[in-house]
Amino acid sequence: MFVSHFECPKCSAHYESEQRIQLCRCGSPLLVRYDLKKMRRSFRRRALALRKANLWRYWELLPVKKEENVVSLGEGMTPLLPLKKLGPELGMNSLYLKDEGLIPTGTFKARGAAIGVSKAKELGIKVLAMPTNGNAGGSWAAYCAKAGIKAIIVMPKDAPVINRKEVAVAGAGLYLVDGLIGDAGKIVGRAIAEYGWYDASTLKEPYRIEGKKTMGFEIAEQLDWQVPDVIIYPTGGGVGMIGIYKGIRELQEIGWIGEKMPRLVSVQSAGCAPVVKAWEEKRHESTYWENSRTIAFGLNVPKALGDFLILDAIYNTRGCAVAVEDDEILKAQHMLASHEGIFSCPEGAATLSAAIELARNGWIKSDERVVLLNTGTGLKYPETVTTEPPLLQPEARLPRV
Repeated sequence: MFVSHFECPKCSAHYESEQRIQLCRCGSPLLVRYDLKKMRRSFRRRALALRKANLWRYWELLPVKKEENVVSLGEGMTPLLPLKKLGPELGMNSLYLKDEGLIPTGTFKARGAAIGVSKAKELGIKVLAMPTNGNAGGSWAAYCAKAGIKAIIVMPKDAPVINRKEVAVAGAGLYLVDGLIGDAGKIVGRAIAEYGWYDASTLKEPYRIEGKKTMGFEIAEQLDWQVPDVIIYPTGGGVGMIGIYKGIRELQEIGWIGEKMPRLVSVQSAGCAPVVKAWEEKRHESTYWENSRTIAFGLNVPKALGDFLILDAIYNTRGCAVAVEDDEILKAQHMLASHEGIFSCPEGAATLSAAIELARNGWIKSDERVVLLNTGTGLKYPETVTTEPPLLQPEARLPRV
């Protein structure tokens, strides 16, 4: 393991790495830093060929110290699928989709949970608590069950039913709140202050990012250690985007890829677009989005703790931020399924909506390589498909097609 310290991206404070820690004293999330010069001297890219096809293949760039503390359900190395029908039809000849719907628990949240829960186990954590819009709660509950850690999960009462059920079946303590994720966070915060539980809220521990950054590692490896021109990411809390940016920077520092950076695109729903508004106004932090509402429940985050890191990633890569309407999200979800056989979550479909808009206005060129992030399976969102098939009698004959 090559972890050297924690660093605050706001005030540059450093902290010793092997301790139970949440936020910087200034209130900012912390980032795990590695001795990349030492790693570059002692580890070579070709060694990966002998390793299992999961995210733990990047062990030297992950924060878990002892292999015995690894909590895994087989996560990582999800397929990077070329959209050979949709891409050319939409004016993008090299359009890809990284399908996180095939990962354990059906969502990319499993990456953050795998690293976060493994490190919690290593730190001797017995109880952790977190607010969630749904999928993170399901993933962390599953990994905590395997690790023997008690998980307390608080989510909005409007969260998808399947997320509630997967938390409950994993044996976690589940509570619903009549409000948004911010309200759930306040309840969790009070409990943590009273009982001393470990706070696993988004970006209030430094390890979730480390799991999410492996998406960036995999994209580079799957493209033969090249990076695409554009990566489009659906942004709620934005940990995946922060992680991908961090991961690609680390690959550059150890010399595994060149200096080229993909342009990072943050996609939000028009019903909750604080990062898009901040980017349009050239600011480095967002303001709270009032009365937020969207069918893509994972995007319903009115104010992300790491918004400044999301915006830094956009600015530093010459990227952009795009808001899309819910009806366009549903159209894109249908397009992915009917053209490519991919039943995406609405958040993942939002990336296709954004790509269509950016190709139409010329921001994406026809010959550029573009990667969409589908962050979960559409099977968790049955309510997004409303088509009812014809009901046949037993003696009926099917029409010719």
